[in-house]
Amino acid sequence: MAKIKPSKGHPYARIMGVGGYRPTRVVPNEVILEKIDSSDEWIRSRSGIATRHWASPEETVTAMSVEAAGKAVADAGIAPEQIGAVIVSTVSHFKQTPAVATEIADKVGAGKPAAFDISAGCAGFGYGLTLAKGMIVEGSAEYVLVIGVERLSDLTDLEDRATAFLFGDGAGAVIVGPSDEPRIGPTVWGSEGDKAETIKQTVPWNEFQVGDVSKLPLNEQGEIKFPAITQEGQAVFRWAVFEMAKVAQQALDAAGITADDLDVFIPHQANMRIIDSMVKTLKLPEHVTVARDVETTGNTSAASIPLAMERLLATGKAKSGDTALIIGFGAGLVFAATVVTLP
Repeated sequence: MAKIKPSKGHPYARIMGVGGYRPTRVVPNEVILEKIDSSDEWIRSRSGIATRHWASPEETVTAMSVEAAGKAVADAGIAPEQIGAVIVSTVSHFKQTPAVATEIADKVGAGKPAAFDISAGCAGFGYGLTLAKGMIVEGSAEYVLVIGVERLSDLTDLEDRATAFLFGDGAGAVIVGPSDEPRIGPTVWGSEGDKAETIKQTVPWNEFQVGDVSKLPLNEQGEIKFPAITQEGQAVFRWAVFEMAKVAQQALDAAGITADDLDVFIPHQANMRIIDSMVKTLKLPEHVTVARDVETTGNTSAASIPLAMERLLATGKAKSGDTALIIGFGAGLVFAATVVTLP
């Protein structure tokens, strides 16, 4: 039997740079209220959201990703051609194939890296980060570009009172590279597929294509609605508040630290009430900076953690070298949490 030569990677990995892109159009709650019977006060009290960004036709998944990636590459201090792999997490790229990661890799100037998309909803950034870490340690890539990007305005039913106000657009990116010491902790991740129906697309693409009106949602004018994201709000809220705090604690334990050792907490920006409940359950000390980007950015799914990370660093609320707990959770239902050192 032939002996296979072992891989030669690096002992550890780290986040080296971060970049973000938010569409230029800012949409206040008043715009959302044009289609639903609600109020600005109700939206703020239920979600903490005051505004969100919606992309223009020119601000495509690719365009936003390239902008965020360029900033991350510059922040990391590497050349684009050094990127060995590109991982893009998104649920709002409407071409089944090819993967949008390949187009982004080309436009970023990465040469011929491995490039692929993943679909892990709001946990997608954590999934991508974990895969990137594995590539660095295994030796299949020296530097990995991880992008979370969404145009959820394309998948929002503006007549759905439960979700119309939630979603926003944007892209966040990081460069993951080698490290001489652990700067990305063990990942606690998983799924609960028995709860898959709590967050889902309203209509599968194939049913929409067939156009059987009996199976498709209609608007008030009787016209077929484009597929959108829907959720059972209360069920998702309870799961996120009670179960994800446990996962976050497991990530702390896996990293060998306590809440007192944290400098920053960056949860998925789904809902301010969920964030505040997790802070309370985890008993985070007052010195821990908590990302609350959801107020002005809304829920951007896979993009929410890197966008929040980028804003905290840009505004000085967090600094390079800080120890941060990140956790993403959403459709699937899926989750991923880990402790990282901020770039």
